[in-house]
Amino acid sequence: MKTIIKFNRNYFILFILLFIIEVLIALYVHDNFVRPYFGDVLVVILIYCFLKSILNISKFKILAFVLLFSFSVEIAQYFNIVSLLGLQNSKLANVVLGNSFAFEDLFSYLAGFVVIIMAEYGFNFKKNNL
Repeated sequence: MKTIIKFNRNYFILFILLFIIEVLIALYVHDNFVRPYFGDVLVVILIYCFLKSILNISKFKILAFVLLFSFSVEIAQYFNIVSLLGLQNSKLANVVLGNSFAFEDLFSYLAGFVVIIMAEYGFNFKKNNL
């Protein structure tokens, strides 16, 4: 039987690097492109790398989960989940869960999804058993 938990150093290193980049973007970049769009593309890749660093599950299953999770968080923002949970005064909750829905963010998450597919599978889907 295949074990589900398995540490992968390469994905963990990528996760750490992406996390540092995300923190730097959050702290120092205050524009109308990198922070709102590129940051959202990177967060999908960040979550994917984190999960791949600890889980021995197919790449596609993790990728599908990450995309659904990202879309779910964005939709929760539409319903103002932070306020519904009574966490509107928590800076951490506002940063992690977000506090404003943007339809464009869904496209950023989808772009992150495509970047991962291209990085993991390239153009040869059949050979790599997507």
